[in-house]
Order: sequence, then C-alpha cells, then structure tokens
Amino acid sequence: MNYEIQPHNAKPASIWNSGGARYNEISRGIADSIEHCVLRLDPQPGERVLDLATGTGWTSRVVAKRGSQVTGADISADLLSFAAEQARAESLDIDYQLGDAENLPFADGAFDAVISTCGVMFASRPEAAAAELGRLCRKGGRICLTTWLSDDNVFRMFMVMKPFMPPPPEPAPPSPFEWGRTERLQELLGRDFELAFEKGISFYREPTAEAAWERFVGGYGPTKALAASLDEDRRAALRRDFIAFHAQFSTPLGICVPREYWVTRGIRQ
Repeated sequence: MNYEIQPHNAKPASIWNSGGARYNEISRGIADSIEHCVLRLDPQPGERVLDLATGTGWTSRVVAKRGSQVTGADISADLLSFAAEQARAESLDIDYQLGDAENLPFADGAFDAVISTCGVMFASRPEAAAAELGRLCRKGGRICLTTWLSDDNVFRMFMVMKPFMPPPPEPAPPSPFEWGRTERLQELLGRDFELAFEKGISFYREPTAEAAWERFVGGYGPTKALAASLDEDRRAALRRDFIAFHAQFSTPLGICVPREYWVTRGIRQ
C-alpha cells in the first residue's frame, strides 16, 4: 500500500522540505532541550520508540544510542533522507518512514513510547495529531513532548516574520504555540494520558545576530520559504528585522537567546 501525506498537508511538507540537510543545524540549536526530553522519556533498551516529526533525526539518534528500537516519522521526505544517511554514518539502526502526524501508518499500540521535540506542535490539525499519539502509544506506555511556550522568544521570532507572510485563510488555522500552554495540552492529551509538566530553557547561541539569519534562512523551512517568496526589498526588510530581533540578545561573545519550553510527559491510561 502506497502511503501519502494528506492533501491539506502538502504545502507544509514542501515548506519543511525546503530546509534540506541544513535543517540539522537548526536541531543542533535545540540539542539541550532534546537531551532534556529524552532524559524525561527515559527510553529503555529494546523498547519500541517513535520519534514523531523527527526532521533530520537528531532526537531519534539520541534515543537509539540508549538501545531502543527507534522509528522516525516525518512529513518531509527530504529531511528523512538526510536522517537516514546520518544514522548510517553513525552505525545506528533506525527505521525512517514518511508519516503525517495526523494520520500515521502504524498499528494501534505499536509503540512503548512516543517522543516529539518541537515537532507535533506544528501539525495543521492538533486534535487529529493528539488522537494519533493516544492511538499509537500502548496502555501503560508514555509520551514526552517539548513545545515552545506560547509567549516566549520563539513565538516572538515568528511575530517578526508574520508581517511578511500572506494573510491567513478564514478561519485562521490554530497557532502551533497553543501547544505552549498547559491548559491546551491538557485539552488535547488529557483524555488519553496522565500528564505532568516541567519547564525548561534552551539557549540558542551564535557568533553574531547576522549568523542567526544565515542559519535560519538556510535551513529552517518556514524562514527559508518565506524569504524565497519575497521581492528583493521585502526580503531585505525581513533580514533587517530578523537580525535586529536577535541582536537584542548580544553578549560579549556573540548572541545567546533564551527560549522557554514545556516538557510534557504523559502516561497512557
């Protein structure tokens, strides 16, 4: 059976695809939060673990090094291609599959644990993605998610980009940053999971604010696709505003942007 991404997610898939192999540089910038999430998931040798929205596979590789049987799923075929190449280079046995978070090609209860690091929060239809988490995780199994806070610096970075984006359709799609409120996480996941929350701070460091622009416009799908859609003047204005935002976090050694997130751990009921 040929598996396909749902039609309404074709555009998001193309946006994330645009980051290509350089998306791995974005994952490096959140490596501290990934380690935090894996620690709280506590994957065990031999456990079946799904890394949902694996991107270029950073989280899946951290989990695989714990001895778990890891599957990585993502909406982006190009990111998965890099993930598979990197896993081979590190001699890690990870199964990567194309997977739409709202409609995944796995059996009910197929996994002992599911992890998603700043990934599932970007699903177009949150209720459908949350239901899939419940379906795929066996009874007594667990999930662990990291999601950016609803009003912190990653949200503010998106607000820098927003004036350059086309107006959203009516009705506007739900904001991914709704996953950054524990009340919303409880609404989405509380029926299937017993939830507990822990706040964390990820520190994004670069030599300069200009380096942050180059990193994101080169490897972060939403920024890269947006910049590519703009004429020269608008692109220059986006670059200026993006750099100005990051320059607020200057240190004597470069920039250091604190980015707050929730770790949500859920036990499947």
